Amino acid sequence: MDQGNTAFVLFSAALVLLMTPGLAFFYGGMVKAKSVVSMMMLSWGSLGLVGVLWVIYGYAVSFASSDSPTFIGIPGWFGIDTASIGLNAETAAALEETASSYPTMAFVAFQATFAIITVALISGAIADRAKFGAWMIFAGIWATIVYFPVANWVFNYGAAEDNSDGGWLVQLGVIDFAGGTAVHINAGAAGLALALVLGKRFGFSKGITQPHNVPLTLLGVALLWFGWFGFNAGSELGADGVASIAFINTLAAPSAAMLGWVLVEKIRHGKATSIGAGSGAVAGLVAITPACASLDPIWGMVLGVIAGALCALAIDLKFALGFDDSLDVVGIHLVGGIVGTLFIGAFGRDVGFAFGNDFSQLAKQAVGAGAVLVYSFVIAFAIGWIIEKTIGFRVKAEDEIAGIDTVVHGEEAYAFGADKG
Repeated sequence: MDQGNTAFVLFSAALVLLMTPGLAFFYGGMVKAKSVVSMMMLSWGSLGLVGVLWVIYGYAVSFASSDSPTFIGIPGWFGIDTASIGLNAETAAALEETASSYPTMAFVAFQATFAIITVALISGAIADRAKFGAWMIFAGIWATIVYFPVANWVFNYGAAEDNSDGGWLVQLGVIDFAGGTAVHINAGAAGLALALVLGKRFGFSKGITQPHNVPLTLLGVALLWFGWFGFNAGSELGADGVASIAFINTLAAPSAAMLGWVLVEKIRHGKATSIGAGSGAVAGLVAITPACASLDPIWGMVLGVIAGALCALAIDLKFALGFDDSLDVVGIHLVGGIVGTLFIGAFGRDVGFAFGNDFSQLAKQAVGAGAVLVYSFVIAFAIGWIIEKTIGFRVKAEDEIAGIDTVVHGEEAYAFGADKG
């Protein structure tokens, strides 16, 4: 075992796990004061549920062995097969020479954290109006029939040197280093579906989403950005030059995206806001995720500026098109994920058409983005619709208006009134 690489993968897993509580803070600060507990519990619930499902069968489906149907990733067994491990081509080749670089369980732990946060990301689209129990049912089913199979498509490189026994998007040649499709497009499409199923909040209009606690949201951004270094650089599964490129791009792109977002705000509204700066950073992190190992840092910053500006404009789509994506999961994660995934086909090192290559890589990237978007949206809509029509997904109108923390969880985030000390 290479103890350095083992430590790198395990530490990266811990960083990515921290992102889910960070997401809870990010989302929690942006909702009403009387809904913040409910909002944060959607992320914490995802952590508990998906963490358990991953060990029982999630890893088995996501990294099915080569004798299993790799399109859907159903392996025919449960639990963790310690004899198999999903690897990228470079790591697989290295392991052939060194016997083993890190334990299988280190990789299992690392990928578990991706599954957890992907599910949690969806919850921002249904803030202020979702039942916790209904959310948990949705999260478990969606993780099982959407995230785990899609992770197989995107992250399962298989054991063969030519990836011929990997996921179908891997075999197609789609480049997604750390999850632009499997995580962000996947979650963004599902968020859009649930926003349509649950409908608009009462009083839906511009200004309804004024954050109740800006510092809480910015704390969430800080934790997300910190954890994202493990998300992107850790996806190399080794402490080497590729991880270093991914790391610097994870600094450069969101920094540039922050500037792009606040510039759009300044031009459109006359003020650059702190929430805009934080959202811009997240948009840049989303966009650079699939491309962090494929771009030189200068192009990483170009992607960041573009993503920051486009996502700043995209968050208004919900008002133009009439869907209530409460915390801009569509505008940031779906749009940012698509931009970053397609950008590889244009400006990716050795594959982008801007550098004299053909358009084949762009076509592959478009197929990957489109396949995940459609699959996730359709299945998420179906799951959400069935839950809404059976047990109900949305809370009662009077509870939504009053704030749902006390009704759903019996708690309040803040002590309102002198009698509560």
